[in-house]
Amino acid sequence: MLGFDRVPQFFHPFLPVIRYFKTFLTAAETSSFSAAGARLGLTQSAVSTQIRRLEEDLGCTLFDRSGKSVTLSEEGRQRLPEVARLVSIYESMKGARSQQDLAPLDLGAVSTVQSTLLPRAMQRFRMAHPDTHVNIVPGMSTQLLTQVDARELDIAVLVKPRLGIPQELKWVTLIQEPFVAVAPMGTTGDLKTVLETVPFIRYNRHSTGGQLVDRYLKRHRYWVREGMELDEPAVILQMVAEGLGCAIIPSALVPLRQTPGIVEIAMPGAPLVREIGVLVRQSALKRAPAAALIDAFVAVSAER
Repeated sequence: MLGFDRVPQFFHPFLPVIRYFKTFLTAAETSSFSAAGARLGLTQSAVSTQIRRLEEDLGCTLFDRSGKSVTLSEEGRQRLPEVARLVSIYESMKGARSQQDLAPLDLGAVSTVQSTLLPRAMQRFRMAHPDTHVNIVPGMSTQLLTQVDARELDIAVLVKPRLGIPQELKWVTLIQEPFVAVAPMGTTGDLKTVLETVPFIRYNRHSTGGQLVDRYLKRHRYWVREGMELDEPAVILQMVAEGLGCAIIPSALVPLRQTPGIVEIAMPGAPLVREIGVLVRQSALKRAPAAALIDAFVAVSAER
C-alpha cells in the first residue's frame, strides 16, 4: 500500500484531515479512545487531540464523553456516513494510484542499448519494482521517436534526433559516443586510401547513426567501395574482424578493445559523436516505475 508521501500531490494539504477522519471512524466503531488508539498505533491522548481538532474544524461535538467511554453524539451520527464516504473515496484514489504503478511499461530501445545498457538497467530497476511488467520494443531511433510521440511507447532509449525534441517530451542524456574507423588487421594507409581500396561495411543509412556517418563521408568527399549495409554496430565490427571490409561505427557500446583482428584508422576533422539518451513523455514521468527505470539507465551509463 502506498504511504502518505506517495499520494497525489493535490491531496497533501488534506492528509491531516483524512487521518482525523479515520480516527473518528475507529473511535465510533470501538466506542473508546484508548481502543481506537491501540488499533491505530496511537496513544489515547493523541486520539483525543485529533478528535478535538476535528470537532473544532467542523464546529460541532462528535462524541459524548462519560468517564473512559465515549458514544457518538447526534451530530456525530449525522456526519458518520459522510466521513465514511470521504475516506472511501480517498482509499479508492490510493488504490488507483497503486494499480497505475503496476501497469506495464512500454520501453523502446535501439539494438546497441539492448545488448549493453539494458540488462544491467533492468537489474537495478527490478530491485525497486519487481512486479512491473516491461515490454521491450526494438527499433531504430527514428522509429522509436515517432512511437513515443504517438504515445505508443512510454520511454525510448535512442540516438538524439537532429531536429530537436518536441515540447511535450523530455530528453535525458546518457552517453556521448564517439565513432571510430576500423579495418581488418594489417590494413595500411590513411582513411581516404582505405575507403577507396577496402569494401565498406556501411552503418544503415536509415538509422540516425548511419546518417551521421553518411554526412561525414560527404563532408570530407570520401568515395567508398560499397560492400554491405547493416544496422547493428557490433555485427559490423565482427564483419570487419573477419576481413570482410572496413567501417565507421560508434565505439562506446561495442567490444572494440576485446575484438581481435582489427585496426583503428585515424578519422580527420572534428570528432564524430552521437548522443544516446532517454526520451520520455512528460506525463509518463509522473509514474514512479517510469522514473525509476530512467534512473537505472542513468546509473548504469555513469558506471561505463
